[in-house]
Amino acid sequence: MRRTVALAAGACTVVALAGVVAGATAYARTGDKSETVAVSAPAADGVEAAPAGPAARPDEPEPPREAAGAPRTEERAGQGRGLVGREQIGTIDQVDRVIGYLDSERKTTLRYPGATYVKPHFSRVLLLPGDYLTVSDPSGAEVHRVEAGLLPGPGRWGMSISGDTAVVELHSIRPDLLGLESTIANLGVGVDRVAHGFTPDERAKQPRRAPESVCGGDQKADAVCYKSKDPVAYERSKAVARLLIKGNELCTAWRVGPNNRLMTNNHCIVTSADAYDTEVWFNYQCAQCGGHAVFRATKVWGDKVLSTNEELDYTLFTVEDFDLVKKFGYLQFDLRRPAKGEELYIPQHPSGDPTEIAMTSDEDPNGNCAVDDPNYTGYAAGSDISYLCDTEGGSSGSPVISKRTDKVLALHHFGGCPNSGVRMDLIYNKIKSQL
Repeated sequence: MRRTVALAAGACTVVALAGVVAGATAYARTGDKSETVAVSAPAADGVEAAPAGPAARPDEPEPPREAAGAPRTEERAGQGRGLVGREQIGTIDQVDRVIGYLDSERKTTLRYPGATYVKPHFSRVLLLPGDYLTVSDPSGAEVHRVEAGLLPGPGRWGMSISGDTAVVELHSIRPDLLGLESTIANLGVGVDRVAHGFTPDERAKQPRRAPESVCGGDQKADAVCYKSKDPVAYERSKAVARLLIKGNELCTAWRVGPNNRLMTNNHCIVTSADAYDTEVWFNYQCAQCGGHAVFRATKVWGDKVLSTNEELDYTLFTVEDFDLVKKFGYLQFDLRRPAKGEELYIPQHPSGDPTEIAMTSDEDPNGNCAVDDPNYTGYAAGSDISYLCDTEGGSSGSPVISKRTDKVLALHHFGGCPNSGVRMDLIYNKIKSQL
């Protein structure tokens, strides 16, 4: 059972408190194949990202800190696999909510004061033909519509609702159900789990899963801060997406080339089942430099994993409703080993926040985000390039882009100052037949 998309009218921006966004896209899941009915409104600036160049689960914890310039030993690299995980952005509660056809009010409200999002998990969705289910915010600005039946079993996640309240409602096209009582008694909707984002206070109390990957002072800035001073970097950042994985974990991903291809880390997504339970958010960025208002995110579901590799820590995957995200542009590869000192920039979703770009570093002699070691050891000898650009949990899977070519040199996956990314020329050799 796959998902289709329709448009619902609604608001566009809200205050971004640890990742709060407003949405106005309704997701109607019908049939076995995803097809686009209509698209959500473009970003407020009206600019679509041009193709880039001839361009943990929410983010993951980074491995333990090592001395700058120190190569990773084989033992250290092997340990890293066990230490790497996904950054947590929320929690999952067990609930027991049932909506039946015989209920006087066929809806239930899921409210978690201060939460940044609410995401229901359905144990069953058994509906009469033509009937449907909606998951919405209380105002109806963001609405996701479910029309297909789901038998009892492992169930599935619904798309998240931005904010702290989600309303699940059963809609029937029949004005009355006289004579059908015995038939419909076992039909209805079951909600068995709810994922919801941490409040700002809860988030501040979460223990870090990895050492801080901000090297020196935090030099990252909102992507929109570069709109005038580096418009190419700003446009490239639009191809970068926030991942919400299995309800409460974070990573970053980005579009690879003009086709339906996205890339993140293997430690974020491994299987197609992982991808299917992952929300991919484009256009989740601040509207003004240093401001709080954010553009309305365009949310699509992950779909199929085409290629993945643990040693090179990459996953190439597709998304449903690809036409919705074409307008955000794509990135291209720079298939070479860069020189020490070559300037870089990294568009990313650190801690799941709206898009930021790391382009400067107070740890670099010239103040740049730049290659520190072009022959750095990640999970394999010489597999990475290292840098002192600032990243955080949630930045896993970000593109490391050459300032000279505006193409992707590496796939960020490790923190520890230096931070590091897997060389794209090595990854390309594994995925070129899938592009």
